[in-house]
Amino acid sequence: MIKNLFSRTFVILAVGFTATFAQAQLRVETSGVGATQIPVAIAGFADETVAPQQITAIIKADLARSGYFKIIDTGNSMSETTQINFGEWKSRGADALVVGSVQRLADGRYDVRYRLLDTVKSTSLSGFGQVAGPDRLRVASHKIADDIYEKLIGVRGAFSTRIAYVTKVGNEYRLEVADADGEGTQVALRSNEPIISPSWSPDGTKVAYVSFEAKKPVVYVQDLTSRQRTVVANHRGNNSAPSWSPDGSKLALALSRSGYTQVYVVNADGSSLRQLTNSNGIETEPQFSADGQHIYFTSDRSGGPQIYRMSANGGEAQRVTFNGSYNISPRVAPDGKSIAYISRREGRFQLYVLDLSSGQELRLSDSAKDESPSFSPNGKYIMYATGRGSLAVVSVDGRVRHSLTTRAGDIREPTWGPFMK
Repeated sequence: MIKNLFSRTFVILAVGFTATFAQAQLRVETSGVGATQIPVAIAGFADETVAPQQITAIIKADLARSGYFKIIDTGNSMSETTQINFGEWKSRGADALVVGSVQRLADGRYDVRYRLLDTVKSTSLSGFGQVAGPDRLRVASHKIADDIYEKLIGVRGAFSTRIAYVTKVGNEYRLEVADADGEGTQVALRSNEPIISPSWSPDGTKVAYVSFEAKKPVVYVQDLTSRQRTVVANHRGNNSAPSWSPDGSKLALALSRSGYTQVYVVNADGSSLRQLTNSNGIETEPQFSADGQHIYFTSDRSGGPQIYRMSANGGEAQRVTFNGSYNISPRVAPDGKSIAYISRREGRFQLYVLDLSSGQELRLSDSAKDESPSFSPNGKYIMYATGRGSLAVVSVDGRVRHSLTTRAGDIREPTWGPFMK
């Protein structure tokens, strides 16, 4: 019975798609605000109409989506060289002011410049210039929003990162990659068979995933630039749940090559396979700790699925979750201090986060079929699938949330990419 219940995490989910898809960007809807909202005035960048993308609109959308900023529209354009009357902006309730400019260069690229000003202290907080092609203007805008977020919140922004997820279009499954705001969608893989469990490499250049194109689950690693693929695990039985080590050299896997599904570690090129667990139950969904010294995994060794932790070299495992009789899909926060997971309580599969030092647990969702949690690389948000054809993002304190949906319906298996260098 247990085997049937939580094998859903790596097989049944993929087969469960029923909707027909049209190619579409994700639509974002935000609700809730942070404990404190910082009022920020954002002026239109001087001459930004020369560019195909409106820089300030993207910046405003990023900051608003975070839930931690109150956006004040200045009603006019201001360049980074404009003389600022700090008292005026302070009287208008703005703690910070964003100004900038866009210039089209002779080679068709754009010179984007920006400044962040502290209106309370009447000083400059940050500023830089960047040159971007027409297809990179969104990234340039996200980087400005990242800088604003970091300077005002004190945590690195994640607006310029990417996400991956799985959709289905007719009889075709797609592994898609998009910006963190759901724009700029690209198809990394198309298949007539299910694709599940995508996992980003730490450098953001590759994605590991499970494909059923060989009529059985096989683990691949795909380079997102060259599209070259490497078979990492194609053993007898199930090959599932790939997860990268923090240094990108290894993958943890769940394989049933010897009977029951157990946890293994393999080099990223598929060499040097090593078994870490050896029990009479199911051991699956391995995840490296942030420092690479431990592996968290789901096991039914206690009678029902719970989350355990062991050394990355194997050995004795310690149980981590004790509340509830059904806890699966562990994901480790970037700072290693907490884990997110899915817990079934009163028939509802919901997202929880657990502080590993205090043991304090917090429920972060109110839906009933949550799946596949994934931390943002700055650790401030968790993305997950709601089971209602959409993805959701919630802040780790539960105060801010937004959903990402397609017009056509179902979308699953989200994974949030790392910071890009």
